[in-house]
Amino acid sequence: MNKNFAGLPDEFTTFAAAKVLLQSIPYDGTSTWGKGANNGFEAFLDAAENMELFDIETQSEVYKKGVHILPAITEDSSPEAMKEAVLNSTRQLIKTGKFLTFFGGEHSVSIGTIEAFCDEHENLTVLQLDAHADLRPEYAGSACNHACAAHHASQHCNLVQVGIRSMDESERPFISSTKCFFAHQMQENKEWMQKAIDQMTDKVYLTIDLDALDPAIMPATGTPEPGGMQWYETLQFLKMVFQQKEVVAFDIVELAPIENLKHPQFLVAKLYYKLLSYKFLTNDK
Repeated sequence: MNKNFAGLPDEFTTFAAAKVLLQSIPYDGTSTWGKGANNGFEAFLDAAENMELFDIETQSEVYKKGVHILPAITEDSSPEAMKEAVLNSTRQLIKTGKFLTFFGGEHSVSIGTIEAFCDEHENLTVLQLDAHADLRPEYAGSACNHACAAHHASQHCNLVQVGIRSMDESERPFISSTKCFFAHQMQENKEWMQKAIDQMTDKVYLTIDLDALDPAIMPATGTPEPGGMQWYETLQFLKMVFQQKEVVAFDIVELAPIENLKHPQFLVAKLYYKLLSYKFLTNDK
């Protein structure tokens, strides 16, 4: 695969010209139900080629900041080896000073990126949008399982969780009563957005598991859960985060394409572009 993001001309996609780096990590080795997240990035790029690139809300064309696609991280001999490869690569990428974005693969790919950013920034907040708590210390014999994606963050960073509506009893000791916003509570209290932001420190790493969204609009995930977030609700919250905090990087994970169903990957392409639009509208670095 040799594509530019959104079919952009080369002048916007070289490493030197781009302010944004896009790192694919197509790992799907520990997913336990629906497979296919390893195919998500190609579907995302295909959809992105069909986007119109003027963002009406922000009145901007963020593609002009440039997006460079890096070679994929393809280590898949074990979850632990994948995590170390991602961790080491991310540590090097941070040194470039560019805005880093990551695309899974399943949620275990975030373990390495989060650790690298937690090491880089004191008092970092990890903001997790997800249907699942992902707080197990280990699962199926590995601490690098997708069910463990947020555990390291819960122990070493300031973890704020949004949209959670599925968890195991074993995860309860790691849930924060003030920093976890369960989906049913979000429906009952419409002030949850600012309350969540108030729990964050100045610098935020954003990790988005697409099953945070309702399966009516995002069915193409490994473990869809009913009762998820809606499109404009999600954008409203994320725009507030970008306006009030410095988002240092983000990842999007768990797109598992469904044959002959293209709207999920188009949603993801639009979501990625929206995040860049918010980033450079509020913090043009």
